Amino acid sequence: MPPTTITRRVTAALAAVTLGLTAACTAGSDDSSSGGPKADEKQTIEVWHGWNAPHEVKAFEDAVAGFNKIHPNITVKLVKGQTDERITNAIRGGNPPDVVSSFTTDSVGQWCKSGAWQNLGPYIAKSKLDLNQFPQAVQQYTEYKGTRCAMPLLADAYGLYYNKALMKGEQPPKTMSELTALAKKLTVRNPDGTIKVAGFMPSAQYYEHQAQHLASQFGVTWLDGQGKANFANDPAFTEYLKWNKELIDWYGYDNVKKFLRSLGQEFEASNPFQKGKVAMAVDGEWRTKFIQEEAPKLDYGTAPAPVSDSRATAYGGGFVIGTVIGIPRGAKHAQAAWEFLNYLTTNTDALVTFANALGNVPSTIASLSSPKLTLPPQFKTFLDVFKHQASTTTPPTPNGNDYVVRFQKFVQEEWEPGKVGDLKPALTKLDGEVDDALKLAGG
Repeated sequence: MPPTTITRRVTAALAAVTLGLTAACTAGSDDSSSGGPKADEKQTIEVWHGWNAPHEVKAFEDAVAGFNKIHPNITVKLVKGQTDERITNAIRGGNPPDVVSSFTTDSVGQWCKSGAWQNLGPYIAKSKLDLNQFPQAVQQYTEYKGTRCAMPLLADAYGLYYNKALMKGEQPPKTMSELTALAKKLTVRNPDGTIKVAGFMPSAQYYEHQAQHLASQFGVTWLDGQGKANFANDPAFTEYLKWNKELIDWYGYDNVKKFLRSLGQEFEASNPFQKGKVAMAVDGEWRTKFIQEEAPKLDYGTAPAPVSDSRATAYGGGFVIGTVIGIPRGAKHAQAAWEFLNYLTTNTDALVTFANALGNVPSTIASLSSPKLTLPPQFKTFLDVFKHQASTTTPPTPNGNDYVVRFQKFVQEEWEPGKVGDLKPALTKLDGEVDDALKLAGG
């Protein structure tokens, strides 16, 4: 869910800065069993979140209204537009708010490992909270090595968007071989061979087609059982890369580069899918909201993203990720903060209110089937993907998404341009680089 002013897909540089600051946190201690006011005492808690646009802020306020009715003794002070860097600096300085939320799930490993975000295990146990109300992938991206320091607050799920007019009666593909064949069939070239309309753009440089999202459809295992990089040893990575390169070579790499340079902005009305320049694209559920507002006449459908042919039974699953929320180290009203977290992340009405306003997936299984959801028909695909057993996410590590950034860079700068001769040694080298970085981070 890309908010109007802050996108969840942070740059590698920002992620590195955030993690560096977080790693430096030393003030305070894990307050999960400390004193402070009891939850039933009169008090004010301060909640920092990243949403900034008026409709986003109002959505948060509306979701919080139900909590105020249940806990009239707790006043909630919402502070909008907060970044991970500001949150980290507040924790490091020993003066954090009581609740923090972030769009950057990649940092969960560092937060949990360093204790910058408190271990929620004692709170969860005391409240007898059933974690199985969240899909398995969601449980994975909110904890690190048994320490759960975050709770999920709304989610993103990825699926296939297709332009019905450009599809000309074709059904959405379910496997990668079907996707390849249909992409070639639907592509329209200019007289000089350049791309006028792309059936499907396989490049990892095309918006949400980054390697993290498409490789997942091949069933890749990013890290092995020992937490080490798995690029060379997992044949699914090779399968993804060969699929990617075969279709890029069919288009012609120079044609791909020229086409990418000609495209509009991802989060503006000039988005190429909304303009009919691509027939099929993998994107998040938020695109339905953008289309509703920016291209209301577009006749489109949605379906789960295709999977590799060897994983046909996994069709229906996709890549999922989401906003996380937690209690920072040093919070002065930890017990009341937990009551707030518990309500906001598990109450169906609160989640549905938030999801309707922001166009995101509500993050509990129960909320997915709420009759109060008022999202467009195409949104159902993402509700189904989110709860599908085959849906996956990327695992947290002590240095965030470094391994994903390195793989993306390899695909974008070396593989797609054709600079790699023998793939196996190149992936082995990449594994070593990732493992060295993980070791330095304490992984």
